[in-house]
Formats: sequence, C-alpha cells, structure tokens
Amino acid sequence: MIPLEVCAVFFAASVVLGLAPGPDNIFVLTQSALYGRLAGLVVTLGLCTGLLVHTTAVAIGVAAVFQTSALAFTLLKLAGGAYLLYLAWQAFRAGTSDLSNGDTGQTKLRHLYGRGIIMNVTNPKVAVFFLAFLPQFADPLRGSVAVQVVLFGGIFILATILVFASVAWGAGFLGEWLKRSSKAQTIMNRVAGTVFIGLALKLAAAER
Repeated sequence: MIPLEVCAVFFAASVVLGLAPGPDNIFVLTQSALYGRLAGLVVTLGLCTGLLVHTTAVAIGVAAVFQTSALAFTLLKLAGGAYLLYLAWQAFRAGTSDLSNGDTGQTKLRHLYGRGIIMNVTNPKVAVFFLAFLPQFADPLRGSVAVQVVLFGGIFILATILVFASVAWGAGFLGEWLKRSSKAQTIMNRVAGTVFIGLALKLAAAER
C-alpha cells in the first residue's frame, strides 16, 4: 500500500506541474475563452483521457519505446505538430461567426473532447515525462510497480482536472466579454491561432 504522505507529496507536485505554463493548460485557456467554461471542461476531460493512455503505456512499458527510439519519437512529434497547425488554420479562418452563435451542442463538445485527446496523446513529451516522473514514486517493496504507476497516474489526473477546471472557469469570464464584442472575437481567434503555431514550433523543436 502506498503511504498517505507519499500520495500527498505526489499530489502537490502534480498540482505545481499542472499550474506551470504548457501546451495543455494554454489549450484549455484558449478554448474556454473562445467557447465558454463548459467547452474548457470538456477539453480538460479529453486531455485527461489522453493521460490515461500515457499512464497505461508507462505501466506496460510501451512509453519506453519513445525514450529509446528516435524514429518513434519523431513520428509522434510530427503528428502532434501537424494537428496543432490544423487547429491554427481553423482558428484563423473562424472569424466571428463561430463564436457569436454560442454553439456548445453535442457535436461541438464531441469535437472539443476529441481535440483534447489528440492534443495530449500526440505529444511525445508527455509520454517521456510520465516515464520519468511516475516510476520515481513507485517502490517495488510495496508490491506491483505497474499497479503503483496506475494509481499515481490517477492521482496526477485528479490534480490535472482540478487545475485545468479552474483555468477553464477563469477563462470563461473572458469568453463572456468576447461574446459582446465581434472585434474581440476576431482578435482572440487570431491569438489562439498564433498560440497553436507557437506550440507546434515548440513541439517540433522538442528533444528526447
């Protein structure tokens, strides 16, 4: 059994990491500002679904491939960069119509959920980070390391939900203002597109 103090330290570290500026929380912020708090929460759930994939990969050892294989790391990195550029293209062509109609129907929410998953899964840095971070808190003397990794992954996801949900809620106030200004909507879409391009370039430059 994992000691409570170890879980507390891990949770605190996870919260700090979630607060650090990065592609995922910036993505939640921009989507919440553009489409509202609910959209940000759905994106958060999508990102955390991606974290489930990374946690499982670490637990069964698949993530080690991306740490040892330059080709696998590069291919996933290029896929993630291409998707970010696609999101940038969508943001630049959105104008004001996509915002002013306030569309947060089921179709829109499904798309945002899928965006969150793809955004997270295609970031090889997350896989490598999980491979380096989660096992540090596991102790073979406490039983199965794979089970401990899964438990720590769950704690990390809980911390991520709390942090990103707070980001989404705060960004929602910005979104309410954007709905009242078509010019601000256009500017925010341009900002979001620029952010996506910046994230794509950062991902392209990432090294193992």
